Amino acid sequence: MADAKVIPFDDDRSRAGGAARPARRRAPGAGRGPSAGTAAVSALPGQQEAPEPRRGRPEPEDGERGGWDRRIAGGLAFLRRRVTGEYDVDEFGYDEELTDQVLMSMLRPVYEKYFRVEVKGVENIPAEGGALIVSNHSGTLPLDGLMLQVAVHDNHPAGRHLRLLAADLVFMLPVVNELARKAGHTLACAEDAERLLRRGELVGVMPEGFKGIGKPFGERYKLQRFGRGGFVSTALRAGVPIVPCSIVGAEEIYPMVGNSKTLARLLGFPYFPITPTFPWLGPLGAVPLPTKWTIQFGEPISTSGYPVEAAEDPMLMFNLTDQVREQIQHTLYRLLVRRRSVFF
Repeated sequence: MADAKVIPFDDDRSRAGGAARPARRRAPGAGRGPSAGTAAVSALPGQQEAPEPRRGRPEPEDGERGGWDRRIAGGLAFLRRRVTGEYDVDEFGYDEELTDQVLMSMLRPVYEKYFRVEVKGVENIPAEGGALIVSNHSGTLPLDGLMLQVAVHDNHPAGRHLRLLAADLVFMLPVVNELARKAGHTLACAEDAERLLRRGELVGVMPEGFKGIGKPFGERYKLQRFGRGGFVSTALRAGVPIVPCSIVGAEEIYPMVGNSKTLARLLGFPYFPITPTFPWLGPLGAVPLPTKWTIQFGEPISTSGYPVEAAEDPMLMFNLTDQVREQIQHTLYRLLVRRRSVFF
């Protein structure tokens, strides 16, 4: 019987001249069962090949999914507590959970991206116990106090919260009053400050008050009077250290070139600022300039070595107040000399 002719099923039958096909190399172990090595198999004519795997964005890993799940669950739990009222508020109205979860999250982009705050000397803030942080005040609007609050919380190893003493006007404004209480601010009076310090809280005070925040641009970085030393007396009574703090960069966010005293009296404000952009550009003029900030905490001044009656000594109050003020002023000068630019 003649040998049977093998007809190929692939495209080789269309090759011209009927040239002999080269022998195909068999894959190692081919024909030895399913467990052996597998040779590449081409699809039959008319059969659709299997689609290649997608090369787009990789699927999120289990850790990433778990992170988002925890965030969503935490957010829902936070909303449930806010709706049901299952959250804690201290006697001053301070809401720590709302401050950490919402208020700090809103201020942090301004702190990190807009003003690009650089913090120095945070190790001078005690890790625990009460302390009084005394800082200069400037900027037409009190944004320096808010940035100081974020600086302490985000840079201190213990993540401590700063309780700021605010003026009466803050608690007379609608909405602002409630937010200030929730953020831990309280009225700038000796009684409230002493109670917070004795409880081991960090308390922040800006003794210049409206004299500092509303001074003309030509007097920038020149400290105003620190009052009669009431903050020193409070620190002595509570037996806590005083930490001087110097802030550079806030003076230029709203260059105050004028003050409309008539409008200030009509509105009940201590001053009505006129800047190169406000009120000429309307609401747009209220946007602060993106200056580069530096916040430096100085070495603490101890008050533990003084007797109890020292808080009533006017000469001692004057000397300690002047010491704190001079330390802040000299630090401001040093930071200004080292500053390369207002904006960089």
